[in-house]
Amino acid sequence: MAAARAAHSGTGTAAASVDAASSRSAEIGLDFSAVRAELGLPVEYPAAALSEVEQTVAQPVFDATRVDATDLPLVTVDPPGAKDLDQALLIDRRGSRGYRIHYAIADVAAFVPPGGALDAEVRRRGQTLYLPDGNVPLHPTLLSEGAASLLPDQIRPAVLWTIDVDRDAAPVRVDVRRAVVRSVARLDYEGVQQSLNAGIAHPAVALLPEVGRLRREQAVHRGAIELEPPEQQVESDGAGGWRLALRPRLRLEAFNAEISLLTGMCAADIMLESGVGVLRTVPEPEPETIAGLRHSAVGLGLEWSEQQVPAEFLSDLDPTRPEALALHVAATRLLRGAGYTAFDKGAPDKTRHAGIGAAYAHVTAPLRRLVDRYGAEICLAVHAGRDVPDWVHAALPQLPSAMGGSDRMAGQVERMCIAQAQAWTLADRVGEEFTATVLRSSGEGDSGEVFVPDPPVIARCTGDHLVEGQRVWVRLTEADPVRRDVAFEVMAPTPG
Repeated sequence: MAAARAAHSGTGTAAASVDAASSRSAEIGLDFSAVRAELGLPVEYPAAALSEVEQTVAQPVFDATRVDATDLPLVTVDPPGAKDLDQALLIDRRGSRGYRIHYAIADVAAFVPPGGALDAEVRRRGQTLYLPDGNVPLHPTLLSEGAASLLPDQIRPAVLWTIDVDRDAAPVRVDVRRAVVRSVARLDYEGVQQSLNAGIAHPAVALLPEVGRLRREQAVHRGAIELEPPEQQVESDGAGGWRLALRPRLRLEAFNAEISLLTGMCAADIMLESGVGVLRTVPEPEPETIAGLRHSAVGLGLEWSEQQVPAEFLSDLDPTRPEALALHVAATRLLRGAGYTAFDKGAPDKTRHAGIGAAYAHVTAPLRRLVDRYGAEICLAVHAGRDVPDWVHAALPQLPSAMGGSDRMAGQVERMCIAQAQAWTLADRVGEEFTATVLRSSGEGDSGEVFVPDPPVIARCTGDHLVEGQRVWVRLTEADPVRRDVAFEVMAPTPG
């Protein structure tokens, strides 16, 4: 869930206390229904939408011009237990010339009639919302976890991207068309990593680390501002309760994400060339913002040469170090102003995504995100030399607002769930002391935000002379599950 900022050792009694908190939550049946109710999250789909899904699933109509790509040994790579499988991958070597990437994306448009009841409902929802006790899906599970999901050994309609890249993994040829595919295996990140370490990886993903590293190198050269601290998340304790955990992002996840980013950049190029599309945009940081981050780096004792752009400097940081951890938090100011830019009569003025260092469009997660279905239709039509469908043109003006609203809701859901879990976990520990790292401080230095590593909590803190990156002893002063509020006060700097 929300990005946490690092992991350090905490007090000796923390593990036992967290286990006790998990047991208490199981006993009283804590869940996140209050979050759902407070935000008014949808519970069910309209009957007309469900009826429409049942009909399209029972009698699917696939275009006869689809390419039969069922001979490609594609695989999916997702978190364990995932059923809404948007992407299936196969990477081959093109002799000494580079690599060929086959990337099949679930073709949701094959099941969602434009202008129908389901179309109206998913446009209202915008995206799948993730809560610890269950998701609020964009599409009914009959579709998202069944008929449209790229489940193994099932023939499925897909939007098939075939991208040839050179030896540096830069794209040299892009093809996109409708196809039918059949995934041969459902893999998860840890399992793939273990198989790679053992030298027995599935052939479809054996080259993923090689291509992923090359794409990561290109990202730095493009000036991509990538912030990848560990993730603070709420997870089941296996006994009906909840616990907080800190989950570092696996390198394999980053490599897999590079394939999706590559596809999104290719999609953006197609859209910009045609003058029709919808981009995910983040403005370049202002020079004074970069100067402020440089000032923070100096204050934290981090060396940032004048020759290094932010992308190069940040890519070299170890996010587990307290001072680097604090700078990663400060660096989020570089990526403010994210939004969506739709255009229908020529390329817009704003095209770049500063976090990626290029123009970028969402097209690889249509089961979970509304805009991807429209992006795919644009790319398919332009690549085939056909007119973009009227229903896509008609929807373009509304997409930035719809996606912006759903992004804000997703962020709010995430923050509230973590805040709730933090308050539950610490409710019986008011007065206890913890080690912490200062993540942010106010201009006066008398308040800010700290990260306590065990249990992994991020919360507000008061105290004199708070300094970003400083290790401190803090006392828990408040943990209110009703208000979802946790607060600390600084006792003293930690020794050493």
